Amino acid sequence: MNHTHGFYDPLTVFIAFAAATAASYFALTLAGRLFLGTTLRRPRLLAASLVMGTGIWAMHVIGMLTTWLDERIDFTPGLAGLSFVATAAACFGAFMIYTGGKQSFIRLCGSSVLLSFGITAMHFTGSAAMKSPREVHYNFTLLGLFTFIVFIAICSALLLFHRFHAHRAHRSWKLLCAVLIGLATSGMHYASMAAVSREPFGSAHAALTGTGEHSSILLLAVVIGGAFLLIGISWTSLLYDKKVLEKMAYSDALTGLPNRHKLSQQYNDFSMIYEEGFMLYIDFDRFKMINDTMGHDTGDRFIQQMAGRLQEVLDKRQTLFRFGGDEFLIISSGARRDAEHLADRLILHLKQPFLLLDTEFYMTASIGISLTPQHGTNRLSLLRAADIAMYHAKTAGKNRYCIYDEETNLHTLRKLELEKGLRKALQMQEFDIHYQPKWDADAGKVIGLEALLRWRHDMLGPVSPAEFIPITEETGMIVGITRWVLRKVCEQNRSWQMSGLPRLRISVNMSIRVFESGKLEEMVREALQSSGLNPDDLELEITESIAMQDIEETINQLNAVRAIGVKISMDDFGTGYSSLGTIDRIPIDTLKIDQAFIRQSALPAKQAIISTIIAMAGHLQLDVVAEGVETEEQIRFLQSRGCSVMQGYYYGKPMPADEFYAWMKQLLRDG
Repeated sequence: MNHTHGFYDPLTVFIAFAAATAASYFALTLAGRLFLGTTLRRPRLLAASLVMGTGIWAMHVIGMLTTWLDERIDFTPGLAGLSFVATAAACFGAFMIYTGGKQSFIRLCGSSVLLSFGITAMHFTGSAAMKSPREVHYNFTLLGLFTFIVFIAICSALLLFHRFHAHRAHRSWKLLCAVLIGLATSGMHYASMAAVSREPFGSAHAALTGTGEHSSILLLAVVIGGAFLLIGISWTSLLYDKKVLEKMAYSDALTGLPNRHKLSQQYNDFSMIYEEGFMLYIDFDRFKMINDTMGHDTGDRFIQQMAGRLQEVLDKRQTLFRFGGDEFLIISSGARRDAEHLADRLILHLKQPFLLLDTEFYMTASIGISLTPQHGTNRLSLLRAADIAMYHAKTAGKNRYCIYDEETNLHTLRKLELEKGLRKALQMQEFDIHYQPKWDADAGKVIGLEALLRWRHDMLGPVSPAEFIPITEETGMIVGITRWVLRKVCEQNRSWQMSGLPRLRISVNMSIRVFESGKLEEMVREALQSSGLNPDDLELEITESIAMQDIEETINQLNAVRAIGVKISMDDFGTGYSSLGTIDRIPIDTLKIDQAFIRQSALPAKQAIISTIIAMAGHLQLDVVAEGVETEEQIRFLQSRGCSVMQGYYYGKPMPADEFYAWMKQLLRDG
């Protein structure tokens, strides 16, 4: 009995090993894409399987064709082809199991066992394809041992590959894994030859007829074709993946428009592209309302419609980008007048209704414009200028465009500086509370106070409430600041009472953000309990806009606070948009007439409005306070109409706590 070992050319042995290793490397590269997501999973699985299967099969055939045996060998093409199918199928199953979900020991072993037995089956089928004049016998013990060694090698390679496929040096680790698989498969081939023995059929030494040379040439041609197929599939798949990844990286998934990354890649120095050009930064007004009320799916459909609407206005000179959310950018050549003309057309075109879920929506946009070279020539400076201009368009009333200028920049920089300062103002104890008295002209005494927040910036000095309060509301910081104000006011009022001052009700201004937070009742209870102040000595001031924002929720929160014993007043009455049909539903105790009416109280029209408010308050059994009283004529007029409680500079300016305490003490002494 002879073993099928023959003689082996070292160069061809290396070539067979290199073919298996190269195929494994390319296949692992393709399989690595499967860890990134489910996109194109089946084509990638098929490509990886064909690549690895072709490489392993080619290694086997090269090894068989370059083995120098002591007899002539022929091949059966059908069985040789079947050995390739067995290999590719095993690779497909192994990759499918290995990349099909969260990695586990069972998944690792299952894929390794399948690939090992697939390689073994390929060797058996390939050996069966050999036409030999001798009878073939197998040493199954050795074959089992070799299969187990192959399993260990493949298991180690797959484990290393999964562990390090996202590592910084992943190419080196991937090469090591490919070498392990290459050694396992080529080693399996040459080791299995030692496990095969042949003996002649009877005493005759059958000779093969002259078909062996032709079948070997045919098989070699198939191997070469397979090698080209391996290279073709690998590079085609990798190039296709590159194109797909580039599209994902540089295109917006929702609209298909180029995104911010594409802008960074394509535009850097505008002076190299345009002599004159401009950017339009577009942000839609109230888009959040659609997302909040109709859902994000509807919001996505709106964005798609909006992208199409914008493109309808553009010509071939202009490029539209989506930056995310509801932000779009247009880049174009042209002068300032071209930018203004385009912005006008966009605003007009966007005013047309949008149809979403069989409902018409109306949307406006705020647009910021930057010009090159006036506002810069590089991408970042132009983007910054357009963004600042867009922000200015929003603060100026929305549904308009603004062109960047230095004054706008300074305004924005100051706002940013104030926002930064506000975030540490509480911690740095930069806030202070001033108190302005409310005077009963009939009784001739102070009956209450209004607490007014003041801020002294460590670098900029005193900052007007009209400037910093809107910033705290935009950022949501007003909620925490209001909690602090309530606590300090209650503590101060209680301290004054303990020191001998008469009981005074102090009013604190509320923000819509406090109501939106749902923490109003909690904040009030906390301030009263920590200070020990009687609830009747605290009043909350709301505006008409707060009351009408979400009227049912507002009423519920105000009723909860009134149940504690705290009073409610409506500030700046007559300047908002409350309906007389709902004013009786809002749980308030006092109406405050806005100072805009009081300042013009000499005019008959304003006198009629003031008289109507006072009369209405009387019918609704509400108290009335007039704000902004500065002259005796105003006092006499208000008293003649039945309003005796007044607040303004005539009776006292807003004062710090210690100054008010001294003022009040002096007032009591003068009695």
